[in-house]
Amino acid sequence: MDLSIAIVAWNEEKNLPAVLNDILAQGYPHEKIELLLIDSMSEDGTKTVMESFAKKHEAEFRSIQVMENPGKILSRGWNRAINAFTTEALVRVDAHSSIPSDFIEKNVAALEAGEYVTGGARPNIVEEESPWQNVLLAAESSMFGSSAAPFRRGGEKTYVKSLFHGAYRREVFEKAGRFREDLGRTEDNEFNYRVRQNGFRLCLMPGIISYQMIRPDLVKMCQQKYGNGYWIGLTAGVCPRCLSLYHFVPFGFVLGILFTTILAMFGHPFLAVLMWTLYWLLAVGMAVQAAVGASALHNGQRNIQFVLLPFLFFLLHLSYGTGTLVGLVKMPFWRRSHHGKESRGSGNEKSGRGTGRDENERI
Repeated sequence: MDLSIAIVAWNEEKNLPAVLNDILAQGYPHEKIELLLIDSMSEDGTKTVMESFAKKHEAEFRSIQVMENPGKILSRGWNRAINAFTTEALVRVDAHSSIPSDFIEKNVAALEAGEYVTGGARPNIVEEESPWQNVLLAAESSMFGSSAAPFRRGGEKTYVKSLFHGAYRREVFEKAGRFREDLGRTEDNEFNYRVRQNGFRLCLMPGIISYQMIRPDLVKMCQQKYGNGYWIGLTAGVCPRCLSLYHFVPFGFVLGILFTTILAMFGHPFLAVLMWTLYWLLAVGMAVQAAVGASALHNGQRNIQFVLLPFLFFLLHLSYGTGTLVGLVKMPFWRRSHHGKESRGSGNEKSGRGTGRDENERI
């Protein structure tokens, strides 16, 4: 099977060489791989890295294309890749990630076995090893932190609602269309929902694995969570069925804070005491579990900074939940401003040439 790998990147000069080296290390025959490198108008040397790689290695691959994504947002970049790829299947690879040498080979095996959409587990990794980075990694990787989605953990072969680094047969795009270009960080949720609605199943295969790098500091991680929650709030107004209940758990937590605080101000503190007691007991318990796991992973070495993990959980939940609250408040106005644009760029038409205007989310 000939297939294409697409990487859409914005300001990834630092991380892009590593994932390109991962592609070079793939055991699958390079002459069967088409590589699409899409620069979203980066302000650093991302495009130069792409062009240098293409010039040096173009003879090794079926082809290498370096393209621009003037729209900047991720969904427009993926649509450029979908419109440009010329093979039987397209594999999405994030620039801020890493793939093992058998990643393409295992995806091809699953596709050739009859699946139309395949992928695997996606654990998190750090950019640079350090005690503080390991604490952030524990916060991101814990089910109490961010890793409730099945694709983050993997396991037995199963069919899921969404995938990270998915491999899609051409027939999927021909029937389900392209990505909505008016969505920021939830374009995957909405697209994979349409894929399922069009009769395809998303197969999570054991043995397929890829890795995503966490944000390198707490501020960026909280900003990421706020943005994720914000787009959950907006998307609830246009495609609620593409979201799961766990997407709204942090929002419920923020509502709980507001509700119990108001009750406490009026002389009814019981629910506030109960909620905070249960929350911190759970946060501490999950932190201890994460610390024990990290200690075992690092040959018994203890990291005193893990005492901060319960507070990191709180900040991540607060950031995500506040983002969702703001998104839900703005959603009616955002939805009205996007009235009539929903189908454009959503892939309902076969051309997939959308005209969405939102450029808040860059890669």
